[in-house]
Amino acid sequence: MGIAAKFQRGDVLVAACPSREVLQHITSRWGVLVLIALESGTLRFGELRRKVNGVSERMLVQTLQCLEGDGLVNRIALEVVPPHVEYSLTPLGREAAEKVRLLTDWIEGNIPRLLKAKAAP
Repeated sequence: MGIAAKFQRGDVLVAACPSREVLQHITSRWGVLVLIALESGTLRFGELRRKVNGVSERMLVQTLQCLEGDGLVNRIALEVVPPHVEYSLTPLGREAAEKVRLLTDWIEGNIPRLLKAKAAP
């Protein structure tokens, strides 16, 4: 059986599974935040950087490149003066954003409990 056939669905617990790389891109700190920020719609690079507070330009570029490579983000370079680039979620990206949104909503809703557990000896 070839590797492509073996990973028709994917198995994240197998070291050679390509789903691990995608998982890393989606669940990185900036990957999660970019997906959530783009849920609201198309954003220019500067708008996205302001919305994802604290991300450096370099990290945002890297994150966007990874997510674009995974088919989760669309990048459109507009030939206007001055030139600018817009980013949006693909249909696959919208699905991924829904999933990470569930996790982030749970974290935000449980932050008092999480902080209390973290502070416990």
